[in-house]
Amino acid sequence: MSRIGLVYDRIRFEEKVILKKGEERGLSMKLSDAKDLCLYVQGSDEEFKATFGDVVLQRCISYFRGLNITAFLESKGIYVINPLSVAQICGNKVLSTLALERAGVPTPETIVSFSPESVFKAIEKLGYPVVLKPIIGSWGRLVALLKDKETTESIIEARELLNSPLHKIYYTQEMINRPPRDIRTIVVGDRVIASIYRYAPQDDWRTNVARGGKTAPCPLTKELEGLVLKAAKAVGGGILGVDAMESPKGILVHEVNNTVEFRGAMAAGATNIPNEILNYVVGLSRR
Repeated sequence: MSRIGLVYDRIRFEEKVILKKGEERGLSMKLSDAKDLCLYVQGSDEEFKATFGDVVLQRCISYFRGLNITAFLESKGIYVINPLSVAQICGNKVLSTLALERAGVPTPETIVSFSPESVFKAIEKLGYPVVLKPIIGSWGRLVALLKDKETTESIIEARELLNSPLHKIYYTQEMINRPPRDIRTIVVGDRVIASIYRYAPQDDWRTNVARGGKTAPCPLTKELEGLVLKAAKAVGGGILGVDAMESPKGILVHEVNNTVEFRGAMAAGATNIPNEILNYVVGLSRR
């Protein structure tokens, strides 16, 4: 029987319920805290598999930590969920938006620029208001709604003072005229296993559950299901969170998440998510 591993850097609600469901099913999972790892480049495949398992569910919060661990494990013959190529694309908004566009998945109009001066050219084309996002990040952090030139200048000046070169890449998107909610769907393999609305809190326009957003069930129409599966396929598939929004132009996909959080989805009634994830992992381990 193949051995299953879980790599994490913090045990959140999601990891707790996955582990609890695994215990209920009698699964023995090898747990690895990424913060404690010292990975030996010259280590053998057998040594790595003995430590981590034959199939590993990678659920690090840190994009770069998870990315490098995934690369390491794959180089030692371990199948990682999600694979390195998927993690790379989903963790970088530029790469994921390009992948969606190539696959014909409708997304908000987006312009990427590389200097403070070029940001204003992008905004001139899109028109205020626009949304400025970091190309790598989650939970709505450092996402800014720009309504005028003065606000834009202040935000750009602040970002230029940050040390990371990633903040010098400006990912600018049109502000969609949408209801005060978006749609979070969860894909496991070739199935959409959950679909919820995420409602923005009263004092915010962002819908992230981590920022206080509330959830409710969302009907999974054939249109939505087809679009979500197309988006998941565009980035390489696996266990994914696909986020979309309603617009006058129809449903638009604005993000695909590699290490999807699903506490809000379970609160909205999708209680079988941990079991579905484990079904997928166990299925791959038996191949």
